[in-house]
Amino acid sequence: MRNSLFFLLLLTTGTSFRDKTGNFSQKEKVVIAYVGGFRGLMNMDSIKAEKITHINYAFVDVKDNRAYLHNKFFDSANMENLKKLKLKNPSLKLLISIGGWSWSGNFSDAVLSDTARKAFAASAVEIVRKFDFDGVDIDWEYPGLMGAGNIYRPEDKENFTFALRDLRSSLNKLASTTGKPKLLTIAAGADTSFISHSDMKGAQKYLDYVNLMTYDFKDEGDPVAGHHTNLYANPNGKETYTDLSVKNFMQAGVPKNKLVVGCAFYGRGWKLKTTAGNGLYQPAIGNTHGGGYTRIKDSLLSNAAYTRFWDADAKAPYLFNARDSIFISYDDEESIKEKCLYIQKNKLAGVMFWEYFEDPKGYLLDVIHRELK
Repeated sequence: MRNSLFFLLLLTTGTSFRDKTGNFSQKEKVVIAYVGGFRGLMNMDSIKAEKITHINYAFVDVKDNRAYLHNKFFDSANMENLKKLKLKNPSLKLLISIGGWSWSGNFSDAVLSDTARKAFAASAVEIVRKFDFDGVDIDWEYPGLMGAGNIYRPEDKENFTFALRDLRSSLNKLASTTGKPKLLTIAAGADTSFISHSDMKGAQKYLDYVNLMTYDFKDEGDPVAGHHTNLYANPNGKETYTDLSVKNFMQAGVPKNKLVVGCAFYGRGWKLKTTAGNGLYQPAIGNTHGGGYTRIKDSLLSNAAYTRFWDADAKAPYLFNARDSIFISYDDEESIKEKCLYIQKNKLAGVMFWEYFEDPKGYLLDVIHRELK
């Protein structure tokens, strides 16, 4: 009986469970919040834990083929304090997120050999054990690609899957000693280049969720302003879009009930050459600060210089300041609601967002909670 109970624990992961085919049966939608500890000590009082199912603590670094705490004092304090949120929400799951844009440079080395992969997995799981967390999220940006000037190799494609296999094995061993199931997730680039440089059909077997980074479709370095987190395509635009990303990952072999749609709690901004077309798809001469959604809502939407527009094709808002030729792309309450409806309609796993403290007043989280609860 004891072995049977533990086997059931391993199959059970938070709000979902694997059926006889190995696929997930979703009981409720996940709401995954990335919270940034890179700023220092976090304000836990502002985190509405009762409206979140998972928190991914960002980020744990990679050094000498090991997962390690880049800012040990702040990271340790933040992770200990995050556990206190379970008093508000006992079912809340806490994961360490390893990597990110700035700290993905050593992933390729860390997973290059069988020995390195096992050591990396052991170091990551040791952090989970030490802080009594619920799992690991891998945010490698990106396997087989340069990212922020990273080391990369053609072998990253298969080594990424091998690393997830070894992490899954190590997490299962930890679960066997604690009696608590452990989660393994990834943050995945939302374009086709991530799919072509990974084996998602093989990788997904070891994963509970695939968090699609369906934002930054355009960034401030783009010479043309446009949507950075749109749900659908605009016929005049060349950026990708969320619906296409979801379909591409499903075609690559990821079950829809493991796919998590990403939302942006921040904006991307451009300074434009012209005021034509209210700024949409106009050439840029530079970038400008978009800011988090709390700033956008409280400071820009109330500023007479800025006008909000809604792209009915893309299901996405944007702001335009004709006086200063400033264009800002972002998610708001209306676009978040559209994404939640899309998740429900397509029976996806749920939603994740970057990053919690970009909207500390919880304007967007309140919509997610209302639409997905």
